[in-house]
Amino acid sequence: MAENSSPVERSSTMTAGVRGYSAAPAVGVRARRPAWRQRFEIVVLAGPAVLMFVTFVIVPVFMAAYYGFFRWKGFGPPTDFAGLQNYRIILTDPLFLHALEHNAFIVVMSLVMQGPVAIGFALLLNQNILGRSLIRVLIFVPYVISEVIVGTGWGLMLQYTGAFNDLLQKIGLGALKFDWIANPNVAIWTLMVIISWKYLGFAVILMLAGMQSIPDELYEAAAIDGASFWRIQRWITLPLLGPTIRVWAFLSIIGSLQLFDLVYIIWGQYVSATAGTSTMATYMVLEGRLAGNYGYGNAVAVVIFLISLVIALVYQRFVLRRDTEGALTSAPGKEAN
Repeated sequence: MAENSSPVERSSTMTAGVRGYSAAPAVGVRARRPAWRQRFEIVVLAGPAVLMFVTFVIVPVFMAAYYGFFRWKGFGPPTDFAGLQNYRIILTDPLFLHALEHNAFIVVMSLVMQGPVAIGFALLLNQNILGRSLIRVLIFVPYVISEVIVGTGWGLMLQYTGAFNDLLQKIGLGALKFDWIANPNVAIWTLMVIISWKYLGFAVILMLAGMQSIPDELYEAAAIDGASFWRIQRWITLPLLGPTIRVWAFLSIIGSLQLFDLVYIIWGQYVSATAGTSTMATYMVLEGRLAGNYGYGNAVAVVIFLISLVIALVYQRFVLRRDTEGALTSAPGKEAN
């Protein structure tokens, strides 16, 4: 059949054979080289970050877990082994349990107080209104101010003889003067107002970024169909803003569990417990470093870490899973399987 074929057909067959013979190795070489190059780039780019993470996060966690098994004063190697005694004391100490309750209250109230207000401000700032840029700056400024400045300023203003009560006295509302910081009945609410004022700007920026990522075509189509402004927000904005709200809630929960600086600055070393604003972090500092019992303080740090880790994993599993599943892509070659 090869003898009866035309020269054009024989030439095409030979060319195809040569191409088929030489193409396979070339594809293999091109497939192998990018893979090695990709691994090398990952090591070079991610290696320093992984090294920093292991050095300053993973290693300290294991060191804290190790020291937590000892009665250690912070000098020399730990020798007085206590086993699980430190952890037993932590979980039965009423001061720690009250601090845990305060953290739980702060977690819930931060979501309740900041979430709706942040969404409302974001809806407002997402419209073409006069002074929108100025309002954005004014809302976000408290977030970038140092916690030391915020705590010191609010602590001075809210004292019984501070500027806030003096203002009430001058405008004829002297009957409303109150000890906003030391009174256990209102101190925790004072803390929540300060926290909301401080971190509301961060929530607004996140919500606003989420709203601006929603396609305008959806709003235009809903407006053509006759939907009102509030129906558009109810059935378009809020559902599509769900991933942003869930991410913000996660950050707010973890931050509330680890709250320390504002409480420590405003209420000091010992007043927070009597005022009802102590947190797990302030308890750790008070019973650990200030008491000279560093082994116990490390055990408290481990407990805080475990509580935060469990909550983060549960939240990831049952709340953020719908968002992460949509963001992940399968590796090449697995799609067909």
